[in-house]
Amino acid sequence: MPRKPERDHPEAKEPSPREAIIAAFMALLGEKRIEEIGFAEIARRAGLNLAQCRTEFGDVLAILAAHAKEVDRQVLAGGEAEMAEEPPRERLFDVMMRRLDALAPHKPALRSLLRSARSNPPLACALNLMTVRSMQWMLTAADIDAAGPRGMLRAQGLALLHASMLRTFVVDDDPGLARTLAALDRGLARGAQWAGMLDDLFRLSPTRLCRRRRVPEPSPPGNGAAGEAPAAA
Repeated sequence: MPRKPERDHPEAKEPSPREAIIAAFMALLGEKRIEEIGFAEIARRAGLNLAQCRTEFGDVLAILAAHAKEVDRQVLAGGEAEMAEEPPRERLFDVMMRRLDALAPHKPALRSLLRSARSNPPLACALNLMTVRSMQWMLTAADIDAAGPRGMLRAQGLALLHASMLRTFVVDDDPGLARTLAALDRGLARGAQWAGMLDDLFRLSPTRLCRRRRVPEPSPPGNGAAGEAPAAA
């Protein structure tokens, strides 16, 4: 019986409606501002109807959050075991490098988003919240504590570094990303100093942050008010 010919290239998996919507939105974001993108246009670009879009997402920010989550997933899936022995700064540098790799296909969309955020404070706040959430995962991937108030402050600091790095990244045409990597390295160096000050702050107990109250000295016997018992020695 003759053998069936083997397929060198298996058929590409058809994207789910959710994946098609995210891809369509990111493509449109590379062409126009986020304020100009509506679900009718997203549905047409994705080859879906509005009912399918509504089933998956409530607004365009939800699509953007889903895209950020997918980028997080790609970064978290790409960790290397040999980095576990490196210092925290090197581990975080590696994680952020993997994030840049995942974001590289979306430079036009990121460029558009950064332009809109500069003139749209509510959008900037929403993007910051998404980025802080992602940065908590990035810190965790680098084996750096991201829990509690200290972790939240670390994530916010890394979110600011990430935003600054992206402004360089979207205009960096060098295949080696020399300018972007230099910006990342400088940002992590400043972040290490800031983290050291943060650790010092958290090591201070509340009693050390408050001025000690002076305990009044006891009055000598016989100098108290009438009927008052002498202070104990």
